[in-house]
Amino acid sequence: MDGPLWTERHAPTLAELPQASVRDQFERALEEPMNLVVHGPKGSGKTAAIRAFTREAHANPDADRIEINVADFFDSTKKEISQDPRFEPFIDSKRRRTSSKADLINHVLKESASYSPVAGEYKTLVLDNAEGMREDFQQALRRVMEQYYEATQFVIATRQPSSLIAPIRSRCFPIPVRSPTTGEIETVLERIAGREGVPSEAEGLEYVAGAAGGDLREAILSAQTTAEQAGEITMNAAYETLSAVEANEQVQEMIADAEAGEFTDARSTLDDLLVDEGYSGSEVLEEILDVARSRYAGEQLADLHRLAGEIDVDLHEGTDDRIHVSHLLAKLGPDD
Repeated sequence: MDGPLWTERHAPTLAELPQASVRDQFERALEEPMNLVVHGPKGSGKTAAIRAFTREAHANPDADRIEINVADFFDSTKKEISQDPRFEPFIDSKRRRTSSKADLINHVLKESASYSPVAGEYKTLVLDNAEGMREDFQQALRRVMEQYYEATQFVIATRQPSSLIAPIRSRCFPIPVRSPTTGEIETVLERIAGREGVPSEAEGLEYVAGAAGGDLREAILSAQTTAEQAGEITMNAAYETLSAVEANEQVQEMIADAEAGEFTDARSTLDDLLVDEGYSGSEVLEEILDVARSRYAGEQLADLHRLAGEIDVDLHEGTDDRIHVSHLLAKLGPDD
């Protein structure tokens, strides 16, 4: 992407959320503050909806919204947690030296919930991607929720609400966020394209929306990619741009499988590209080299280019593109 992501530059307000039921339930939570479990599939707009909600709920949302991505947080090292600018102020040098990672995480949860809100009567602690939270940390969170409920609202976002322990679920009002329909996504894309001043056609917006399969974030980023590469969002521009993006992703997967020695999977992807997608062997070879430039360097990349030159000659002289490109994939395997 050439500039800021459209998902960030055009973050929705509460009124702009595409699902009417989600808007209604968040508005109810504005009137009567409560803990929330916001659950739904990947790309349905859970995090964007929560941020829109907190911008409405707080006079100073940057100060009174603490956001912790559970997946990143629990995968962080003890040093990374203690040096995180959000948590560093309340982790002293002694605690940094003597605490285990588990103790440090529990301390961060407690301290994040304990301090007074900057503006208004309460602040919001957001725990995103909470399906990755271990049960012992969930028990610690339950105790924190019980202790600091008066000044802290807890909002938990997850794809799997069943992964949360019953005591947490019982303390939260559930807000299900379904995948937006193609029509709802199209409305969002039309609004963003208008704000960006990008020429668009209904058929192009519908194609981008439908290709995303209910993933709102993917649809917005696909629209941005199309606009940046083609200068417009029409049917032809979207088809050509997104087909190229999909092919690039398939080639990356194919190379990764070849490197791991999974040649059956690599050849299956190659068949998809040659047969289902209609690419020629030369076009696939060109895509492989484009991807390789971001994966390899030095002598390894030079060797691949030399081999690709030989394969290119074979492709022009031979009759079976699959055999020749498969030969290159075999050379990427762990034994070479």
